[in-house]
Amino acid sequence: MIGRVAGRLVYRAQDHVLIDVRGVGYLVHVSERVMAGLPRTGEAVALFTELQVREDGWTLFGFPTLVEKEWHRLLLTVQGVGAKVALALMGALGPDALGRAIALGDWATLARAKGVGPRTAQRVVNELREKAPAVMAMAGLIGTTSVTTHTLDADEAEVVEVPDDAAPAKRAPRRSEPDPGAVAQADALSALGNLGYAPGEAVQAVAQAADSNPQGGTAELIRAALRLLAPKE
Repeated sequence: MIGRVAGRLVYRAQDHVLIDVRGVGYLVHVSERVMAGLPRTGEAVALFTELQVREDGWTLFGFPTLVEKEWHRLLLTVQGVGAKVALALMGALGPDALGRAIALGDWATLARAKGVGPRTAQRVVNELREKAPAVMAMAGLIGTTSVTTHTLDADEAEVVEVPDDAAPAKRAPRRSEPDPGAVAQADALSALGNLGYAPGEAVQAVAQAADSNPQGGTAELIRAALRLLAPKE
């Protein structure tokens, strides 16, 4: 599997770009949000990629961070969600807002994405609420900083291939700086898990706590989440 492509941005269309890697052009499909964040034509670009193999062809999808790539993979496990719908969700919300919406059961926010109806949005929430903590915690471990605008020498252009069953942390040839907010949320999730709370209720409580206090540290998020999880009299 092609896990990462780094080279020169040669061409950009409405929903895909062409990246030259040492004379070989790779056509990579991206969301509108990712497209808007890419450098100008002729400049260096690097994207983590997911290869979709179908009978009618092979398609590469590109993401600026490993977290977005993992969200894309997770979304594709939901019945009725294809690559276009997954890209639409990621493009409309981004990884952080997507995770919060799923954790809070806010399917109405998901339904605002282009091509995503209420039934599909509800299915995404129902099927991924228990799985979302793993990806949200991953954001705290590897960071969410984009890799698309780094300086790239001519001899650095590359295509990184990884096995299909590789662990997420092993796919990244480079490690970006962790986002403090993501780290705090990941640590809070881990702490609640150690206290015996189920992943679904833990991620919902942490998401609510983070919404109320976006700058809160790990201890603050844990305290706020525990108050939300406390039995109501």
